Amino acid sequence: MARAGLALILLAGALPACARELLVVGTQFGRLFEQAPNGEFEGLAVTLVREFARAGGHTVRFDIYPWARAQMMVQTGKADMLIGPYKTPERELLFAFSDKAFYRDEMVFYARTGSSTRWDGDYAQLRGLRIAAIRGWAYGAGFEAARLQADMTNNLQSGILMLNEKRVDLLATNRRNTEALLATMANPPDIQAISPIIEVLDGYFAFPKSAEAGPLRAEFNAFFNGLIRKGELARLARQHGVTIP
Repeated sequence: MARAGLALILLAGALPACARELLVVGTQFGRLFEQAPNGEFEGLAVTLVREFARAGGHTVRFDIYPWARAQMMVQTGKADMLIGPYKTPERELLFAFSDKAFYRDEMVFYARTGSSTRWDGDYAQLRGLRIAAIRGWAYGAGFEAARLQADMTNNLQSGILMLNEKRVDLLATNRRNTEALLATMANPPDIQAISPIIEVLDGYFAFPKSAEAGPLRAEFNAFFNGLIRKGELARLARQHGVTIP
């Protein structure tokens, strides 16, 4: 379907809201929200937000921040939309989530190829191992309940470096982000995801939990539900190499 035609159809089903500039924030998420060397933003989330803005007559500005700061900006109303958070009970107290998720991730442990480190789904098996995790990420209820003594790092690239340099035995991450980052490295480390997966988690758009943000969230939900019904989310996800619920 032509872009203009798609925008008109989706606009017809959207709830009214004042057209304005939207500040949309997040951190570097492979295939979802990335900034190319030329400064252009790209990824599935970028495509979706641009289509939404075009349909509603909005303009949009994207910014990448450390994950904790991006979340705080939306939580405090300094930004309009947050790209990609997984839904947790704690986050539902802080954000108003979109009605439906727009991507699905497998949370996994990565180990050095050939390592003797094993994982069979029993967290007790991991006691005594050095595990790296990314600060501010959610890994699922089982991981959180295990209360592992993880070494927290600020970003995925640092976590990969820690694993490669044998400072940790395992890196807790998601497959999508990690595969995308490894593909950009000139000399990627020899690491691999190990089975079983930690958890399957779905990612959403999130909005400030305020009355003022309500109309924008309602407008986005109407737009996004229409996109799903028409099969456009599935088409765009395939185009960007992203799994959807």
